[in-house]
Amino acid sequence: MGRQNWKPGNMLYPLPAVMVSCQRPGEKPNIITLAWTGTICSSPAMVSISVRPERYSYGIIRETGEFVINLTTEKLVRATDWCGVRSGKDFDKFKEMRLTPGKSAHVAAPLIEESPVNLECRTKQILELGSHHMFVAEVVGVDVDERYLDENGKFRLNEAGPMVYSHGEYFGLGEKLGSFGYSVRKK
Repeated sequence: MGRQNWKPGNMLYPLPAVMVSCQRPGEKPNIITLAWTGTICSSPAMVSISVRPERYSYGIIRETGEFVINLTTEKLVRATDWCGVRSGKDFDKFKEMRLTPGKSAHVAAPLIEESPVNLECRTKQILELGSHHMFVAEVVGVDVDERYLDENGKFRLNEAGPMVYSHGEYFGLGEKLGSFGYSVRKK
């Protein structure tokens, strides 16, 4: 078997599938599902999300400059998918998916209570790149579900059952293969 060379495309998988919540003042909150997201800086903590300008949430996020990245789990897979294929113009996604909008500590956009981790974000820059515009944002607050804190206060995210998106499909993480630095750690 050989290798094929394809035209340039997005094949960087798997990726986190996240639900991003946003809200204009006086309007219902909305959720957009995104996989084009990532960490871009540790100090200050910064992330990016990339959104098509024609999406309903794009205008909300551009106008308010704020959003919350809500990590998803295997239990949230249906809501994650549904919020990615339905428009907030036509549906109240929180109501339809029986999700709870929670109060964020640092931004006006609500967080999703059912998510184990919520990253409260404030836009610093918008890069108009092509099919998607990238919102570069500072993480101004992190909310975690206390159910995943152990007796020492360590956060056990993997116990929440996080999921990923890979080439059009959703997957659970599977078994642990190692931990950071295990290949060089003294036995």
